[in-house]
Amino acid sequence: MSLRRARLARTVLLLAEVVLTASCAFAGELHWKKVAPLTDVAASYRLKVGHAVLQVDFAPGDLDLGTTPVLDHIGKAVSAIVAYYGRLPVQLGCILVVPVPGRGGEPHGTTWGDMHGCPAFTRLGIGQHTTQAELDNDWVTTHEMVHWAFPSQRRDHHWIEEGLATYVEPLARVKTGELTAEKVWHDMARDMHQGEPQTGDEGLDRTHTWGRTYWGGAMFCMMADIAIRRETHNRKGLEDALKAIVGAGGTIDQQWPLEKAFEIGDKATGTHVLMTMYAKWKDAPVNVDLERVWAQLGVQLKGDTVNFVPSAPMTKIREAIAGDSTKRMQAAL
Repeated sequence: MSLRRARLARTVLLLAEVVLTASCAFAGELHWKKVAPLTDVAASYRLKVGHAVLQVDFAPGDLDLGTTPVLDHIGKAVSAIVAYYGRLPVQLGCILVVPVPGRGGEPHGTTWGDMHGCPAFTRLGIGQHTTQAELDNDWVTTHEMVHWAFPSQRRDHHWIEEGLATYVEPLARVKTGELTAEKVWHDMARDMHQGEPQTGDEGLDRTHTWGRTYWGGAMFCMMADIAIRRETHNRKGLEDALKAIVGAGGTIDQQWPLEKAFEIGDKATGTHVLMTMYAKWKDAPVNVDLERVWAQLGVQLKGDTVNFVPSAPMTKIREAIAGDSTKRMQAAL
């Protein structure tokens, strides 16, 4: 049986199962269940995530760390996604771990919707000699899983897919305590300028450079988050818009016009922020005074560290975007 046909068969079985060994994995220890591997797969594991299922397969090959640390690492990414979105975005998510030659470093990943019979499919390449420290420092796994939580877009909207993953990934990880708020704001203040429009820029839909796709998209998301919170007196944020999009079925296995997703997000926040911003940013360069934004948020970059200014006008917004939400998450679960 081919790998594709085997995955299709496995999908039917997974979706038909009612009881799995693991319960909600985020109030305590993760409980992975080892299952019979697919054809051409060395080992397979399954995790119940609320009412959803995560399937992790290991392709043949050697990893110095073995499978357990990799499963633990993926479990942290799952926890971060659930902390941000309130659940695993898709009913069935699949990750194929592929050992690759090399001395280690960050894993590299690619994600597709509706691949091999799985609504959300991520291929995660991990170097054979990757160390525990390198795995602990990885952001790629969570970044790729953020892609599960938004409908697939055509090429000119690729910036929203990568921009969301760039912006949401650290915010999700700060909710679980994997990152600190200081780390998140330091890195944003250090890197966000890479998304600024350069000479000849024609807006996010028409400018497909790396900087505008990843950090330009992230800048759009951050400014939308701030605008939503200002308009709603900090009662709502981009997080609420994204949860609503997922709740309406807007996940990676769906092909939606970007406007549909933004309209749903705006309705959830009671604003017109996403549609209004998109109309301005899509086909013209929009310059953001980032220095002013950091000052209003109370973020002062000092080399490798960051200082927070409690008296800054948008301190509460900064705290709401990347504050300690661990207690709120535990109460929700």
